[in-house]
Amino acid sequence: MIKINFIKKFEEFCKSKKFERNEKQIEIVNLLEKFLNSKTKSILFLNNRNFKSCFYLHGNVGVGKTMLLNFAYDMVKVNKMKSHFNEFMIKFHDFRHEKKDDKSILQFVKELKNKYELIYLDEFQVTNIVDAMILGKLFETIFLEEIKVIISTNTKVSELYKDGLQRDQFLPFINIIEKNSIQKELLLDDDYRIQKKNKKQKIFYPLNEKTLFNINQNFRVLTRNLKKEEKLINTKGRKFTIDNYEGVSRFNFKELCDENLGAEDYLNLANICSHIFIEEIPNFDEYNSNQQLRFITLIDILYDKKISLTLSTESELEKISSSRGHSEVFKRTVSRLYEMTASKDSLF
Repeated sequence: MIKINFIKKFEEFCKSKKFERNEKQIEIVNLLEKFLNSKTKSILFLNNRNFKSCFYLHGNVGVGKTMLLNFAYDMVKVNKMKSHFNEFMIKFHDFRHEKKDDKSILQFVKELKNKYELIYLDEFQVTNIVDAMILGKLFETIFLEEIKVIISTNTKVSELYKDGLQRDQFLPFINIIEKNSIQKELLLDDDYRIQKKNKKQKIFYPLNEKTLFNINQNFRVLTRNLKKEEKLINTKGRKFTIDNYEGVSRFNFKELCDENLGAEDYLNLANICSHIFIEEIPNFDEYNSNQQLRFITLIDILYDKKISLTLSTESELEKISSSRGHSEVFKRTVSRLYEMTASKDSLF
């Protein structure tokens, strides 16, 4: 890899974006520079125990993890790939389903190796047993093929898939990541997204007639003079039809999160929308934790695809309650909703 002075470039980047210089972020950038410029194990010719194939960056929501990794990723001039973790796993499972071969994991990784020296997986999280049971073998193969990986996440390695089904079978993956990764936590006191919140957020609460009026008014203004078209979303046989006004669509929370929908459905939705209205978002508890998890996945994907939102909620955004199992990751969702609903020209 071509060596670049990351610190100098990062300080220029912060100045151009009018960001404050932060020593904790500088420290991470310095470590990323060393990691991305390091030679592979095979080039060293020795089984160097200090060599790491993965940079695992975790920390609270809104502290700038993705911003730092995006910066480092853009600096490195190699064949590389960036993907939201959910999207990456969809492609992986589709590949295995198509191949139906015992060697499909190795084949998948070999194809990655032929195309990329570096993989960046944003918003890494493990929430379902299907992913949990296969990640150990997948990442073991990725590291054996000497593909470098950078990861952003809200979760410490040791707490991944915490309280998940059959977690004991997931522990080998944790051992693989710990053995092969530089693990760093980005510690900042403030959530930058919440700092930017303003009186023009497109969030209306509580769920009453006034809120419904505001939602209807915003929707009418936004879709005025736009052509209405029915569009069919078909995801591996799961079909639903939506009304789409040249990229603007409107849903009740239950339509998106009570149904048997997942990340791939939400990706297909994001591909045909630029602005989405989601109405009647409830408070969450143990009784609707599955719906909450779908909502978290939905917002992750819409955020990654830069979809803007208008919402109606049961409670003020920062006061929406959470189930115990999803309380930590839901902080990221709330933080992102502030950014996704920000507007310079909201009507109310």
